[in-house]
Amino acid sequence: MPNDIARGLADAVSRTEWLRAHERTEQTVERLAGRLVACFRTGGRILACGNGGSMCDAMHFAEELSGRYRKDRRALPAQAMSDPAHLTCAANDWGFDQVFARGVEAWGHRGDTLIVFSTSGNSPNLLAAAAAAKALGMDVLGLLGGDGGQLKPLCDLSLVVPGATPDRIQEVHLTAVHLIVEQIERQLFPENYAEDSAG
Repeated sequence: MPNDIARGLADAVSRTEWLRAHERTEQTVERLAGRLVACFRTGGRILACGNGGSMCDAMHFAEELSGRYRKDRRALPAQAMSDPAHLTCAANDWGFDQVFARGVEAWGHRGDTLIVFSTSGNSPNLLAAAAAAKALGMDVLGLLGGDGGQLKPLCDLSLVVPGATPDRIQEVHLTAVHLIVEQIERQLFPENYAEDSAG
């Protein structure tokens, strides 16, 4: 048992090290944040979605923006498409593959951004959501896993985390979420980070 825990911790650390060790990866995180900053500055809003643990990541990402991350500032318009009434209604009437596409159709507009969270990149409901967003003229960003799957070519920009298991991929996604939110805050609310710059 202790050896299993040690192996798990070592694997988790190696995935985080991957995020830190590659200059291209850091640039991708910076570019993802930049695209979201541009969306907010032009009056756009963010829609986020995923399945299972990736839905939890999408919800966490949205609440960090609409709520509070580190310091007080105005709320940013971001929402996860996680309302159970919408999900069950759309699934019942249109099929589960359409639950997020219906949300995009209901709440998305040109100039908004859809961010999809997926450890495989192959979930049919996320593929349908990305297609719906593209049809509306929305930006599509991805936090993906493995080789990016079928979602990768549908994304304007994505961070693709290599990994054999969803849990390790999601751990890196969560770290990336916090890095992206911090970069958004630093660019939109630099006064909150003035002490960092002074130091």
